[in-house]
Amino acid sequence: MNLWLRNLILLIFMLAASGFALALRPTQKIADEGLVINLETIIPRTFGDWREEQQNSAQIVDPQQQELISKIYTQTLSRTYVNTRGYRIMLSIAYGDDQRDSMQMHYPEVCYPAQGFSLQAKQRGELTTANGSIPVTRILTNLGPRDEPVTYWTTVGDKVFQGGIQKKLAEMSYGLNGQIPDGMLIRISSIDGDATTAYKIQTMFADQMLHALTPEYRQKLNGNL
Repeated sequence: MNLWLRNLILLIFMLAASGFALALRPTQKIADEGLVINLETIIPRTFGDWREEQQNSAQIVDPQQQELISKIYTQTLSRTYVNTRGYRIMLSIAYGDDQRDSMQMHYPEVCYPAQGFSLQAKQRGELTTANGSIPVTRILTNLGPRDEPVTYWTTVGDKVFQGGIQKKLAEMSYGLNGQIPDGMLIRISSIDGDATTAYKIQTMFADQMLHALTPEYRQKLNGNL
């Protein structure tokens, strides 16, 4: 085989590979086809034993962190809820309509230390609700006298994932169908020196919140259980 013919064959293979990759590139955002996401209206301000507390400064948001979050996510929601016993829960939900590799989620175990908190512990667990169990991550953070146990979970499309490998597999599953997945990070925390009690109350809060949602939006938050 002469050099000219070999180079021609290589060029044909390269062009074919490039065309194949382009054909498989996802182009359709599932956010444009499915439910309209408006976090302010999806999440009720009162549900179960909880109501939104209008005036509360418990959450700490660094301006630089907020700028980064605004670049990654399409919408964010931050509220403080209080129950009839005066226990406060901080709810934070971040939604992005494009959750490919170029738009990585901003995880609490990174976000909290960036704001001066120390990360005391991290573990995976299950959040049991009336509509099924959700795989979650729990972290324990500290800033001076403030102990803040955190429960969070993340979704890609209609799937809950834990860790980068599961996220990548979920993205690939959508990508093979030509779809660009959206995603959410749902974070629940409270200022409490007793982490065990905090996680139990956070579980009850999540259960009551999800129960108060319409079925289609509940599936969007709990991973279509």
